[in-house]
Amino acid sequence: MSTSTAERADTDTVAPPAGVVAVVAHRKKTFGGGLDELRARLVTAGVGRLVWYEVPKSRKAPKRVRKALDEGAELVLVWGGDGMVQRCADALAGTGVPMGILPAGTANLFAANLGIPTDLPEAVRIALHGRRRPLDLGRLNGEHFAVMAGAGFDGDLIRDADRKLKGRLGRVAYVWTALRHVRGECVRTRIRVDGADWFDGEASCVLFGNVGTITGGIPAFDDARPDDGALEVGVATASGAVDWARTLGRMAAGRSDDSPFVRITRGRKIRVRFAAPKTYELDGGARGTAKRLKVTVVPGGLTVCCPDPVQ
Repeated sequence: MSTSTAERADTDTVAPPAGVVAVVAHRKKTFGGGLDELRARLVTAGVGRLVWYEVPKSRKAPKRVRKALDEGAELVLVWGGDGMVQRCADALAGTGVPMGILPAGTANLFAANLGIPTDLPEAVRIALHGRRRPLDLGRLNGEHFAVMAGAGFDGDLIRDADRKLKGRLGRVAYVWTALRHVRGECVRTRIRVDGADWFDGEASCVLFGNVGTITGGIPAFDDARPDDGALEVGVATASGAVDWARTLGRMAAGRSDDSPFVRITRGRKIRVRFAAPKTYELDGGARGTAKRLKVTVVPGGLTVCCPDPVQ
């Protein structure tokens, strides 16, 4: 890593750019006074030139982000949840152009982990005036993620959960939904971390975390930091409803390491091979199935507008 954590923490607060500010918004998501209030606040704040894109689905956002970059955007404000942030982060990765997060989604885990509130005036203030922090991203099979990625039980849960349940996946609801929707079958799994064999056995789930709190508000990785140049790696061997009830219950209580069905480590390059194809997901979005996963950390891959550190 070329920039130390301490140096990142000292990044100066900046004024709104006098050049191009882009908004890339999921038009079906809202909070505060909605997109009309957002536009009014940005105009009042005195941004230079405002370019505005709305999309009906998060998967259409990367094209708009790239168009904003072609327009010379110096700041990209992303309106939506974790899926929208992930799609935009994938397009912004490595560009150095900062992202301001306006957490309008049903799940805003990345924003919550960074201390960005679901309060529109404050979120706008942070996006325009907050410190710019270079944060790590993960990359799974060529696509970036900001919060977490996973395969197996986790991927099946994301794939099967309906939108109503997704909107209220708190800790208890997450456990209930998991046990109701997914069988969590084990499959032979081999995992190498930074070139060394780490796990070889039957597993039902593999997780990769960039931050501590993951889907359902579960504190799965206590030591995770989005600026330490590494990813947390977890594997679960729970195989039935009873095993998973115990595992998810302990995770929901904040004691992931205490579960006899969970192993956790940390690494920069992870290779996973399944005996059979498993569903995988990135930041709450299911992607399909794969027998092999290639996961790497991208240190400082995304610059994010964050609250000032607590003194």
